[in-house]
Amino acid sequence: MSSPAIVNLWMLLVCCILIAVKGGWDEEVGLLRRGGKQRQFDYFKLALQWPGTYCRKTRHCCSSNACCSRSNSPSVFTIHGLWTEYNDGTWPSCCSGRPFDQKEISTLLEPMRKYWPSLSCSSPRSCHHKKGPFWGHEGEKHGTCAYPVVLDEYEFFLTTLNVYFKYNVTEVLFEAGYVPSDSEKYPLGGIISSIQNAFHTTPELVCSGDALEELRICFYKNFEPRDCAHDTSSRGSCPQYVSLPAHGSWGFRSNTTAAS
Repeated sequence: MSSPAIVNLWMLLVCCILIAVKGGWDEEVGLLRRGGKQRQFDYFKLALQWPGTYCRKTRHCCSSNACCSRSNSPSVFTIHGLWTEYNDGTWPSCCSGRPFDQKEISTLLEPMRKYWPSLSCSSPRSCHHKKGPFWGHEGEKHGTCAYPVVLDEYEFFLTTLNVYFKYNVTEVLFEAGYVPSDSEKYPLGGIISSIQNAFHTTPELVCSGDALEELRICFYKNFEPRDCAHDTSSRGSCPQYVSLPAHGSWGFRSNTTAAS
């Protein structure tokens, strides 16, 4: 074999090795390994949860549950996840075989514990069918599908935090007079209008009974706000008037709930 041919062969082998060991969440490689059935996502959805409603509904308490943190309990909308969505109302999931590694986000743990806490005592299953932390569930199920906008685990969690701080739902609603209360009920239309005026997008709302449980905002891939999928009702499961229950603490229990 001639020298140029040997050089070319070595270059080909090096390229193959680099592709095989490439870090990050390369969606195309991940999807090919899983049969290539999932296409690239269309937009992002930031899902926020109101701890007072979630904790009141579940009444689950354990050492790792933010519902039980008492004086340090969250009094703001906290992050449920940053989800990748399709315009037809469906979504991709588990787009890469790479497992969650908390060491990769060690510098983000302080804000994540405060603004992205687990409100459940459960250990949700990951894409590898193993039980693990709430962050791992969200990162593996949704974060791996955010390629090529988000390239790796660290960038996914950092991006989610940045979007959460930039579009401060809690601040907007508090300034409009929608504050935690166990007695007041607020017009749903007023809450929707406050978000529309602040961010120029219509939020999705999810309620548990008459209490607001989740508020979701959608974004283009450049993180400019947009409305969510056309077939999704902004009012969701909510009545005309809703509450924002104040946070409460309960005794420790071993019950578990599932994560989304």
